[in-house]
Amino acid sequence: MSVNHYQYQACDLQGNILTGNLSAESEREAVAQLQARKLVPVRIRAAGRQLQSSSGTRIRNADLVDFTNGLTTLVEARVPIDKALSLLEGITEKEHMKRLVISLRRDVKEGKSLADAMELHPDVFSRLYINLVRAGETGGILDQLLPDLAGFLEAAEETRKHIISALTYPMVLLFTGIASVALLLIFVVPQFTTIFVDVGSEIPPSAAFLLDMSNVIKRYGWLVVPLVAALVYGWRWMTLDPERKRKRDAWLLELPLVGQLALYREVAIFTRTLGALLGAGIPLIRGLRVARDVVGNEELVRHLRQVEEDVRGGAGLGVSLARTKRFPLLLHQLVTVGEESGRTGVILKKLAKTFDGYVKDQLARLLNALQPTLILLLGVIVGGIIVIMLSAVFSMNTLDF
Repeated sequence: MSVNHYQYQACDLQGNILTGNLSAESEREAVAQLQARKLVPVRIRAAGRQLQSSSGTRIRNADLVDFTNGLTTLVEARVPIDKALSLLEGITEKEHMKRLVISLRRDVKEGKSLADAMELHPDVFSRLYINLVRAGETGGILDQLLPDLAGFLEAAEETRKHIISALTYPMVLLFTGIASVALLLIFVVPQFTTIFVDVGSEIPPSAAFLLDMSNVIKRYGWLVVPLVAALVYGWRWMTLDPERKRKRDAWLLELPLVGQLALYREVAIFTRTLGALLGAGIPLIRGLRVARDVVGNEELVRHLRQVEEDVRGGAGLGVSLARTKRFPLLLHQLVTVGEESGRTGVILKKLAKTFDGYVKDQLARLLNALQPTLILLLGVIVGGIIVIMLSAVFSMNTLDF
């Protein structure tokens, strides 16, 4: 049996509060140890539940995908949950994941269900994850639901990696171009001032404009850092108030191209989540509540609350979605078909793949157009600076001649 570490606060016979650490196989044994020392436990916390290593490592979605795949394999082999967690503890290499598995195993051994144990780690396991596991444990079909959950997480991770990979090159290109232009204006362009001063020639208007820009950048360029910081802070400040966040999210949805991509991405998350929940036998109202919580856009969440109320009042899901006039036409049309055929969950899962594919295709097209545009724009700017300054020098030589 593995030994776990606990931090405690306890009261002695004189009423003094003592703190310390102890090792025990379970929380119950830790309490017994304190009572044997004639201490009254006030608070006991498992050290293993701190899911951040000393190096600051946090559990990433990729780590959770690996954990879910391993658990799926063991559960499909009919290995009991506590034994499966024990095996995962032995093969897990990352220290922060090992601590998570130890914590889950300890809670399961103390009588909690796996879903209840996961509920103690809301920063790691989403409501979708916990609800699917609970439905699987209740219905005895955990081996059937975990593969769907693993697929769900893998699809989300793949989409995230695809977006990051697609944005990497344009962002590098953009920052490189901005840095090149800034260096030209700060270090190269001012050198021409000395030439004009030594010759005593009048600076052409176009060159004077570049020199003025150079002076502005050198004098006020440091303001870029606090300005960016202020924009980031302002963006986050808007999330502190639900109404401000809703207005910001509504504005994002109205942006050309970006708004449609954001809408389809959120709809893909919603349909995949709701489809998985309905496939697990979770009632529609409860599934809508959970699926709504995984949607990040507050404007869409507001509409989904109304959809939930309409469905609670007896309306169909497809009709309720259509009433919002916010979601794609394809969504409520196919959901209506799914309701009529009794295959709503299956239809939602297929819709999730459709919307995911749309987001990837549109993002690829946008970035394919963006890359040559950035190259052309930066080439024009850098070339323009060089041409202006060289033309000024040549004009100066012509006047002298």
